[in-house]
Amino acid sequence: MDGDTTPGRLVVDDVSPVVSSGRWPAKAVVGQHVTVAAEVWREGHDAVAATVVWSGPDGVRRETRMRSTDPGSDRWAAVIVPDAVGEWEFRIDAWSDPWSTWTHAVRAKVDAGQDATELANDLEIGARLLDAAAAGEGVSTRLRDETLPLAERLAAAFDPTVLAHLDEFPVRELVTEGTPLTLWVDRPRAAFGSWYEFFPRSTGGVDAAGRPVHGTFRTAATGLERVAAMGFDVVYLPPIHPIGEVNRKGRDNTLDPGPDDVGSPWAIGSAHGGHDAIHPELGTVADFEAFVAEADRLGIEVALDLALQCAPDHPWVVEHPEWFTRLPDGTIAFAENPPKKYQDIYPLDFDEDPGGLYAAVLRVVRYWIDRGVRIFRVDNPHTKPPDFWAWLIDRVHHDRPDVLFLAEAFTRPARLYGLARLGFTQSYTYFTWRDDKAELTDFGRELLAHAHESRPNLFVNTPDILPVPLHDAGPAAFAIRAALAATLSPTWGVYSGFELFEGEPVRPGSEEYAHSEKYELRPRDFAAARAEGRSLEPWLALLNRVRRAHPALWSLHGLTFHDVDNPKLIAYSKRDPATGDTVLVVVTLDPDHPQEGTLTPDHTALGAERDFIVRDEVTGQVWEWGERVYVRLDPARAVAHVAAVVSR
Repeated sequence: MDGDTTPGRLVVDDVSPVVSSGRWPAKAVVGQHVTVAAEVWREGHDAVAATVVWSGPDGVRRETRMRSTDPGSDRWAAVIVPDAVGEWEFRIDAWSDPWSTWTHAVRAKVDAGQDATELANDLEIGARLLDAAAAGEGVSTRLRDETLPLAERLAAAFDPTVLAHLDEFPVRELVTEGTPLTLWVDRPRAAFGSWYEFFPRSTGGVDAAGRPVHGTFRTAATGLERVAAMGFDVVYLPPIHPIGEVNRKGRDNTLDPGPDDVGSPWAIGSAHGGHDAIHPELGTVADFEAFVAEADRLGIEVALDLALQCAPDHPWVVEHPEWFTRLPDGTIAFAENPPKKYQDIYPLDFDEDPGGLYAAVLRVVRYWIDRGVRIFRVDNPHTKPPDFWAWLIDRVHHDRPDVLFLAEAFTRPARLYGLARLGFTQSYTYFTWRDDKAELTDFGRELLAHAHESRPNLFVNTPDILPVPLHDAGPAAFAIRAALAATLSPTWGVYSGFELFEGEPVRPGSEEYAHSEKYELRPRDFAAARAEGRSLEPWLALLNRVRRAHPALWSLHGLTFHDVDNPKLIAYSKRDPATGDTVLVVVTLDPDHPQEGTLTPDHTALGAERDFIVRDEVTGQVWEWGERVYVRLDPARAVAHVAAVVSR
C-alpha cells in the first residue's frame, strides 16, 4: 500500500477544512474562528482523543484539544483562531486516551456492584495513570489505600481538580500524527467588504454646452466622500492606462470612432505607454498616489484592474512580438468571443516566452503595489494559463502576503473554483443570472459548499452585464438585487449608475448597456438625483451599516435557508459562532406587487427557543416570532426584513 494512504495506528479521516485532498490550502482570515474537524477511531472500545497541532508564519507551535461533536459519534472538532496573515500549517494527532477508558470502565463496574477486591487491578491501573499524569502524589496514594472505603478512594480520583488536570495534561498512548495540511490566512478585507466601481474619466462633469468633460484623478477624488458615505470600503477602478488609438472603438462598440471618442479602457497601451503608465488625461503618477491617499483617509481601499491584454499600439507589440499569436497571413490575432469581436485588443500568448512574459507581469504588479495598491481585480483570468496564476500569486505573496486578487471568472465551475484553489482571494459569481427562489437557494448552497476554497463577490451589475431583471425596471427591482447581494455574501459590489436605476439595454434582451460607459464618458449628477428622490443611495448606505454592525454577515459560514410558503419570498439566516450574532433575512422577489406568506424558522440554525424576539434593522420594529411567522412585504414600502435576533 502506498505510504500516503496507509493508516496509522489510529485512523484520522475526513478532515476539514481541506481543499483537493490537501493539494491546495484552505482559506481563512485573521481572527476567523476556523473549525477543524475529523473522524477519529480505533478498534475495540478503548477511548480515543485528538489534538490540533498548528503553527503560523512565526513558527510557534500551538496545540488545541479537540472535542467530540456528538456523544457516540466518531466526529471530533476544535476551533483555532489564526492571528497573522500568511501560510499556516495544521495537523490532527489522534491518540488512545487511557484515562477516559479507565474512568468509563470503573464507573460501569461500580454501578454493576463490583467491590474493591474485584477492582484491585483497576485501582492500581488508575493510580499508575495518575502518577504518569503527575496529578499529585496524594491522589494516587489514596487510590491505593486499602484502608479507605472504595467510594473515598474513587472520590479522590474523580475530584473536579484532578479531572481538569487530566484534561489539560492527558496521558496519551499510541499517538498517531495526521497529515500536515495548509491554511492560507488573509487580512479581513479578503472575506468582508463592500465594493464600488466607477470610471475616473466620467467624473469631469459637463461644459457650458452640456458636453462631457474628461475627468481626472483630482475630479475623481472629489466623489470619494459620497462613496464613503454609502459605506463602501473598496473603490475599484477599470484600467487607468493609456488607451490604444489603432482600431479604437466608438460609442456602443462601433468600428468608426469620431475624433472625440475616448475608446475602451481595456484596450491598453499606446505611444504614451503600457500597463505601468497612466492615461495622460487622468493625470500623473503623483495624482494617482494622491487619489489613493484621499481614499485611505476616508477608510477606502483602491482596487486596480489587472487586464493582461494589449491594444495594437501597446509598446509590447513592437518590443516583444513573441508575446502575441500570429495568424497564417502574418497579422496578430485580436480577441474574439463570438459573436463579439474586440479588434482593439490583442490577447497575450504565454507559450513562446513564458519566462519573459511572467517576469514582465510581475514587474507591473509590483509597480502598482509600490504606488499603494493592495487589491487587484483581474480581468478574464480563465483565459490565461493556470500555472501562471499560481506562480504570480505565490511570488507576490512571498513579499506581500497582504495583497488580494479578485478573479473576474464568469466561466464554468471547474475554472471558477479552480482559480480560487490556485490562490485567487475572491471571485465573481453567477449571481447576476440567478433570479428566482429555487435558483437563488441552490446558488447559496453551492457557495457554502465551496466556502473553504472560494470567496464570492456578488456584484449586482458590471459595465459588461446589465442583468435582465433590471432592464427598464423600477427602483424596487434594484433595491431587491442589492438586498440579496449585501446579505447573502460577505462581499458584494455595485457598479456606478446602479444607484440611479440605470437599466436601459442597448437592445431588447441584451446584457449590454445602452450608451455603454466602456466606450464613452458618462457624467452623472448624483446630488440632483438625491435631491429629487431618484437615488438608491440611502438604501445602499443602510445595507452597509447593517452589514458592519452584524458579525453574522461578515462570513458565508452559517448560511441556512428557511421555509416560507410563497415562491416570491425567500428567507435565510446567518449566525456568527464567535459572538452568537444572528440575522434572519426575508426578501421579496416581486418588485411590483405585495407578497405575503408563512415563514417556518429553523430554530436550531438560529440558536433560538420556540419563541424569540427580533428587531428589523430596516424599519426598527421589534417583533416576537415563534414556530410560524406571518410576513408581508410591499415593495412600495420595503423589499426586505433584515431581522436581528435580539432575544432567544
